[in-house]
Amino acid sequence: MTQLQFKDAFWCKEFTAHTGYETLLQRLLDGRKMCKDVEDLLKQRAQAEERYGKELVQIARKAGGQSEINTLKASFEILKQQIENVGNSHIQLAVMLKDELKSIEEFRERQKEQRKKYEIAMDRVQKSKLSLYKKTMESKKTYDQKCKDADEAEQAFERISSQGNQKQVEKSQNKAKQCKDAANEAERMYKQNVNQLEKARCDWEQEHQQTCEAFQLQEFDRLTILRNSLWVHCNQLSMQCVKDDEYYEDVRISLEGCSIEADIDFFIQHKMTGTERPEAILYENYYDRNPNGGSHSPNLYPACGMIKRFSGLLHGSPKNTTENVVPSAPPAGLMSAPLQKNDIVYADIMQTNLAPETLAQDYRVLYDYTAQNADELDITAGDILAVILEGEDGWWTVERNGQRGFVPGSYLEKL
Repeated sequence: MTQLQFKDAFWCKEFTAHTGYETLLQRLLDGRKMCKDVEDLLKQRAQAEERYGKELVQIARKAGGQSEINTLKASFEILKQQIENVGNSHIQLAVMLKDELKSIEEFRERQKEQRKKYEIAMDRVQKSKLSLYKKTMESKKTYDQKCKDADEAEQAFERISSQGNQKQVEKSQNKAKQCKDAANEAERMYKQNVNQLEKARCDWEQEHQQTCEAFQLQEFDRLTILRNSLWVHCNQLSMQCVKDDEYYEDVRISLEGCSIEADIDFFIQHKMTGTERPEAILYENYYDRNPNGGSHSPNLYPACGMIKRFSGLLHGSPKNTTENVVPSAPPAGLMSAPLQKNDIVYADIMQTNLAPETLAQDYRVLYDYTAQNADELDITAGDILAVILEGEDGWWTVERNGQRGFVPGSYLEKL
């Protein structure tokens, strides 16, 4: 199929009309606007890529991860490095987009300069053509009028000549001759203007054809440049995706080599504090350790002469200190720290220091407690006990079903 040409399709039958040229000029102006639209797209995309790349670099550098160890730390470091690489590659993509943007701007300006030359030339020949056309049409009108006047003068001369008045004949003859000369002069001017107009028309047609060819070439170049630019833009984005995938593939490979067992072993080897467990804390009777101790009077209560360790977890204990520390089980859900040797204070509870036994009162058990010494009593939440003596150290003497023993006073509630 034969390629259509601008020079064959943008003429007008009306000699003074320039619709074809104006249509082509508008097309080139629309093409210039399209170039600017592509430039704006590339400019905004370049700004977005640069902003995104810089943010990725900043994220990678602030990611932290120094508290991790061994293989997972190495994988995380590779991830940070590759994120920074991705960010730098997006910044580089922004630079390439800016270069492409600059080339389109330069191309658009070159086309503008070329188009302006043809616009000036076309404006000149069009004005010349229109001016000569107007002058020619006026000279034609004058020529027609002079010819009409000459004909009328000739006809008047013939009428007067037939009448035989010599003076009128000479006068009419002179007028006819003047009109004839004027018509001849008008004819000469008319022919001259027609010749000039024809020359201007030829110049205009030649300039119009050259302009059409130049405009078609500019349109071809513009479409080619923009098509190639968009093609390159898509290739750049595709390559960026491939680069991003390559960077993140390195991270995946590193994670495949990340060993959970190795990281745990690494931590144990470098942070281990020892393999020997502490020895059990055994009960030590005060009197067994103090052979010089004197004899004591018989105890009124089973607790006399026993060693008591008071726990800080007991609720309502009047002494939350290291004195009279007694081992006790906390309420459900609570755990106490292991007792240290210096947390134990031994006290010889003598018969003379005990308060007299008071009238027993009924109490309800709030928490379970398992006896840890022979002089203590097992209790269960909900049991009803009779309190015989409320000890100042937080251990109360209670009786249940004929059995007596110590229980934590904070575990009881008065009925």
